[in-house]
Amino acid sequence: MKNLFSNLRGDIFGGVTAGIVALPLALAFGVSSGLGPDAGLYGAIFISFFAALFGGTPTQISGPTAPMTAVSMVIIAGIIAANDGDVNKALPAILLVFLLAGLIQIVLGLAGIGKYIRYIPYPVVSGFMTAIGVIILITQIAPSLGYNPKDDVEFVNQFKPEAEERILENILKEEAGEGILVLEDFKETIDRAEKITQDDILRESQTLAAKEASGVLGSIKVLPRMIRNINWLELGLSLVTIFIIFGFKRITTKIPSTLVALVVVSGGAVAFGLDYNPIREIPSGFPSPNLGIFKSFSISAISPYIFTAIALAFLGAIDSLLTSVVADNMTKTKHKPNQELIGQGIGNSIASVFGGIPGAGATIRTVVNINAGGKTKLSGMIAGVMLLVIMLGFSSVASKIPAAVLAGILVTVGIGVMDYKGLRAIPSLPKDTKIKIFKVISIKLSSEVMIMLVVLILSSLWDLVNAVGIGLVIASLVFMKRIGDLTGQRSDVKPLTEEPWADEVGLTAELKEKVFIKHIKGPLFFGSTSDFQQLAKQIPKSASTIVIRMDRMQYIDQSGLYTLEDIIVDLKKEDKNVLFVDVQTQPRYMMERIDMIPDLIGEECIFDDFKGSLEWMKEHKDS
Repeated sequence: MKNLFSNLRGDIFGGVTAGIVALPLALAFGVSSGLGPDAGLYGAIFISFFAALFGGTPTQISGPTAPMTAVSMVIIAGIIAANDGDVNKALPAILLVFLLAGLIQIVLGLAGIGKYIRYIPYPVVSGFMTAIGVIILITQIAPSLGYNPKDDVEFVNQFKPEAEERILENILKEEAGEGILVLEDFKETIDRAEKITQDDILRESQTLAAKEASGVLGSIKVLPRMIRNINWLELGLSLVTIFIIFGFKRITTKIPSTLVALVVVSGGAVAFGLDYNPIREIPSGFPSPNLGIFKSFSISAISPYIFTAIALAFLGAIDSLLTSVVADNMTKTKHKPNQELIGQGIGNSIASVFGGIPGAGATIRTVVNINAGGKTKLSGMIAGVMLLVIMLGFSSVASKIPAAVLAGILVTVGIGVMDYKGLRAIPSLPKDTKIKIFKVISIKLSSEVMIMLVVLILSSLWDLVNAVGIGLVIASLVFMKRIGDLTGQRSDVKPLTEEPWADEVGLTAELKEKVFIKHIKGPLFFGSTSDFQQLAKQIPKSASTIVIRMDRMQYIDQSGLYTLEDIIVDLKKEDKNVLFVDVQTQPRYMMERIDMIPDLIGEECIFDDFKGSLEWMKEHKDS
């Protein structure tokens, strides 16, 4: 507690400043997610406070972030669509996914997974972050232009036939659930169908239209309609917002330009009585817990979303720990990765119960906090309290913010979140991979660039979570192939007369004819076993003794172990002697576990150095 208040003045300034910076972003991310500005605000309040209180990075400010919102947006849209476009009906399932993600983060922290997050390859992170920027930019075209697919009568009317089919299909499902056999009771079906109104068909058509226009592909499909139906007032508000955000930074960075844009453009729109589209009304008063999560809880309700929640949890972990590294570099401290995951998990779990969208450590807000003087966990807690005070006292004012202003803010977020360092490096990276298209076109590019582009394209056009998984698999395969090739090149089987080691020079000419020495100069694992199998084929028939030197083989996996065993068995069948020299700790342990030592290779054939094996060979030169 003493350390918590050791930097009270600095933490107050840092927390208040970070909270002010977080306000417009929280509102914007909430609107972008599909749950509304209040969901973004609730997420920012609870995640900021509890992630700071229980986390492992003292200066970290947490809340909704661009990557977490982009993934949440897809999850929310999918669950709402599965619930006939009814947000209230879908909300318990949506929040359940967010709650599961938070709980999984706690488990990851308790299991000590935090320290392994840093092994995610840079190309995967680069492609993902750039994809986030692309997704935000493209999906914000519609709100920036003032286009709402639900208000486009011509577009909505295209979906009326499908809407009627969907409504009838739902009636049949309801009857089946009630045990009504349609073939035996058409009257009930007809009675229910007659109760369908034009308003019901319109609502379903609007839901289908919104679904068709959602995401990157949907936005691209309806782009011509957006352009034909531009609302010039909304576009003007967005452009002015963007101009102020980028322009004000050139004047000063002490005052957050995002906040300046929010206040100036929103204030001007209200003062001049402009006919703009405001954001959804933000409820006043302290948010109440959504107990529907627990009332509808069941294993069957959870199972479809487990993998989604796991992916969201890992994304939040990566996002947070990357920000923790930035904080460490600025403050010259060292965060506790596993504790940070526990804190993020607690914050996301509590936020979900109160209807907030998930979040993670936010880099910009954390940097603002540190620059303003924040040094302890108190700064993050104050940022959450600051947002709560704003919500309780000024929710009615915040509800008048134009939706186009938040769209403009998100456009600047999309531009800023892209990884320009990775994009600039594309031309300079070595082109070590050749791709053939239809056996006609051959393209050479860097494997690192290939991984980044795969993640970028799949994330933008398909699915963020699956794209990262595929990127990790490709990166792992590329890495393993490189290591395998490198190990194979360094471990080529060569006669002793070509590349003897220093302590092998004294071998007599008589022994050279009978001895074959193999140097293993790296790990023996599944990526290098195919090259190692060539050993048996290269051993001269005149060699009666095979010396395998393992001085530099620090690691062997199961594939390498069984490959080595097979080779030794074949050599034994040919009545050849096999000697091991300088077996390292891990390989020896593996060999003992499968009884290769001592069943195949006895202790008398294992030596600490080459000199010992040389004495054995001299004693058994006639064998």
